[in-house]
Amino acid sequence: MKKLNWYPAIILGLLALLAITFAALVASRAAMGPAQHFSAEGNKELFEWKLVTTWPKNFPGLGSAPERFAKKVEAMSAGRLRIKVYGAGELVPALGVFGAVSEGAAQMGHGAAYYWKGKVPAAQFFTAVPFGLNAQEMNGWLHHGGGLELWEEIYEPFNLIPLAGGSTGVQMAGWFNKPIESVKDLKGLKMRIPGLGGEVLNRAGGTAVTIPGGELYTALQTGVIDATEWVGPYNDLAFGFHQVAEYYYYPGWHEPGSILEFIVNKKAFEKLPADLQEIVRVAAREANQDMLDEYTARNNRALKELVEEHGVKVERLPEDVLSHLKKINNEIMQETAQRDPEFARVYKAFKEFERDVKPYHEISEEAYYQTRDTAKETR
Repeated sequence: MKKLNWYPAIILGLLALLAITFAALVASRAAMGPAQHFSAEGNKELFEWKLVTTWPKNFPGLGSAPERFAKKVEAMSAGRLRIKVYGAGELVPALGVFGAVSEGAAQMGHGAAYYWKGKVPAAQFFTAVPFGLNAQEMNGWLHHGGGLELWEEIYEPFNLIPLAGGSTGVQMAGWFNKPIESVKDLKGLKMRIPGLGGEVLNRAGGTAVTIPGGELYTALQTGVIDATEWVGPYNDLAFGFHQVAEYYYYPGWHEPGSILEFIVNKKAFEKLPADLQEIVRVAAREANQDMLDEYTARNNRALKELVEEHGVKVERLPEDVLSHLKKINNEIMQETAQRDPEFARVYKAFKEFERDVKPYHEISEEAYYQTRDTAKETR
C-alpha cells in the first residue's frame, strides 16, 4: 500500500486555525470599542478616556489641574490609562459636563458641584457654603469626616463617582462697576455668582446669573452684568477683569474654601482593574492638594501686580453688608433643609463637622494669624 503524506494537510489545518484565531481577536477588539484594547506586551488592557471640563483649555489653576492629573495617571499606570482633556466647549458646553459624564459620552469631568444644583440641590455643599468651611476644613470633612461618602451617595443615582479635584482657598468677593457702601447697593445688582451665594444675593434684592468663565469678560464689559465673582487674583488677572471693572472687593463670603470636583462615570470606572482604579483616586487626591498649593503660591503675586501696575482698588465689604448676607444665608439654609430631606441630611453632617472643627481653629489658625499680625518683634 502506498504511504500517505499527511504533512500538507497538517500545515493547511494549522494555517486555517491561525486565521480563525486572528479573526476572533479582531472581532473581540472591535467589540471593545475605541476606548479599550490590549497591549502588545502580554494581556494588560489599555484604556483611553475623555475628560471634559467647565474651564477654558489650560486656564491657570482650574484648567491646568485636569491636564496635570491626566499626565500623572498615564505615568503612574505606565501608559495603560490615557486621558485626553477637553476644555469648555471643545466637546460639550461648559455647563454640560455633569450630563455628559452621567450618560457616558465622556468617562470623566472636572468642574464644580454647585453648577448642578438644579439636578442635585445638596451638591452645593461639596463646592462651598457661604460663611462655612475653609479649604483646610473642607478637605478634613471630605476625607476624614464622612463628607465624601455623602457625596458619593447623592451622585450614585446619576451613575457618577465624585472625587475632590482641587481647591482655590478663600476667594475674593468679586469685581464691581460701582461701589458697595451699604445693603441698599445690593438691590438691582446683576451679578454672576453661582451656588448658594447666588441665592443669597437674590434674596438681598440682586439678580444672580450663572455664566461660564470664558464669557465673563465680555458680559462685564458690555453691561450684561454689573459685577462678577470668579476666583481670586491669580485667575482674575489672567481674565483681565481689571480692564472692565473698577472695584475689587473682599472677603469671599460666598466661597470660603471652594472645592472643585472630578466626576467619573461609574460604569467606566468599574471596568478598570483595581490598580487603575486606585491610581485614579490617588492622582485626584494629589491634584486636589496641588491646586490649593498653586493658588497659595500665585495669588499674592497677582494681587501685587493688579494693585501696583494696574491701579486696582481693593476694598473690604462693609460689615453691615456682610452681616446682612450672613443672616440671609442662615435663613436660606434652614428653609431649604425643611423642604428637601437630602439637603437636610448633608446640612446636618456639615454643621456637625463645623462645630467640631471650629473650637480648635479658634485657638490655632485664627489665633496664629492674629498673633502674626499684631505681635511686636522683641530683641
